[in-house]
Amino acid sequence: MTGRRLTSLLAYVMAAAAGASLLTGCGVLPGTTGGSREPVTVMTWAPDGTRATNQPGMPAMAQAYARWANANGGLDGHELRILTCNEQNTSAGAAACARRAVREKVVAVVGSYSQNGRAFMAPLEAAGIPYIGGYGISEDEFTSPLSYPVNGGLASLMAGHGMQLAESCRKVSLVRPDTLAGDKLPDLLNSGLRKSRHLGASDIPALEDAAEYTQQADRARTKAGRADGCVAAVLGERTQTFFDSFRRLPESEDAKEDGAVRISSVLGSVSQPVIDRTGGARSPFEGAYVTGWYPEANDGRWAPMRKVIQEHAFADNRVDPADAGVQTTWIAYTVLKQVIESLDRDTISAGAVSHALDRGVRIDTGGLTPELRWRYEDMLGAPRFPRIVNHEVTFQVVREGRLVAQKPGFVDVGETVLSAP
Repeated sequence: MTGRRLTSLLAYVMAAAAGASLLTGCGVLPGTTGGSREPVTVMTWAPDGTRATNQPGMPAMAQAYARWANANGGLDGHELRILTCNEQNTSAGAAACARRAVREKVVAVVGSYSQNGRAFMAPLEAAGIPYIGGYGISEDEFTSPLSYPVNGGLASLMAGHGMQLAESCRKVSLVRPDTLAGDKLPDLLNSGLRKSRHLGASDIPALEDAAEYTQQADRARTKAGRADGCVAAVLGERTQTFFDSFRRLPESEDAKEDGAVRISSVLGSVSQPVIDRTGGARSPFEGAYVTGWYPEANDGRWAPMRKVIQEHAFADNRVDPADAGVQTTWIAYTVLKQVIESLDRDTISAGAVSHALDRGVRIDTGGLTPELRWRYEDMLGAPRFPRIVNHEVTFQVVREGRLVAQKPGFVDVGETVLSAP
């Protein structure tokens, strides 16, 4: 074989090899320096289209986050792949989503909503899949060794709400779901009220998916008394329905003399999107007290999230930056990003993620929460909520149709949650 023919043959082989490498999918994400890192697949689930609480913005936020991350080189060079699932607000739906997560070999379930903790945690635990930044609505999120909550859940909100109302309300009525989860809310609210030597709230159970609440509204107003009374409703999406029934009650003679009873709730049951939909400054929520987990929606610390939504959620109206579910999902994916960066590996597994979290990787959320860390010594250790690591809340109020800070900064409710029966 002549030198010229050998050179031509070598050139052909090299070109063919280069073409083959492109066809096998060893591509490079924009902004990365290498192509050896494997994709990372996670799941985000939430109920959608149900008669009770729906959170379509959470999976939609996850998808927008992935578009942003992948446009900027992925998570530490890993392409981020998102699976979404409709949890349907049922145990069967939650279990089905969890089984799919196991089947698809996700490395984590991130930024999700479900009241059905028992149904979804068992399959995740059996497969060793961590649950990062759930909404905080299920007790299992605060007991499972594979759950890593980013907020204090409904427990912190209710304990904090009691502290908030104790400053302004002489008597308090609580309207809450007539469910196992709802049965625990009065004790938590009362732990906050009694911190200021306040009497406990009148407990008024109600159906979670009722079409109207006239009977419960009338009872709540009566129990709240006359001047300086407050009616708190924590019914998820049905909170709006309750306060519509409350607003339609005939005005009593006592109310004419002493003024209207003040209303209140917690973030998730009342949010800026709900206030906007119900009339803004003319909304029935005008003047309401609201306890939240995070800074108010117009706080500058949300700017990075807003930029991602603006550039990568396009015209998806499910993604509202003022929605607590969307905000929780953003924080949960912030956790995922920093955990993967701390690992600095070509392949990411569920076990590696949970091990990094257990050994104490520090998460900086840009001031949206305190620094997050899930070592044993970082946990609150409350009897029913041992895995709470963030027990700070914010006190807000609705003024001129906007949720704004009632008092600046965070309020620590850890001792209050610990004191709940």
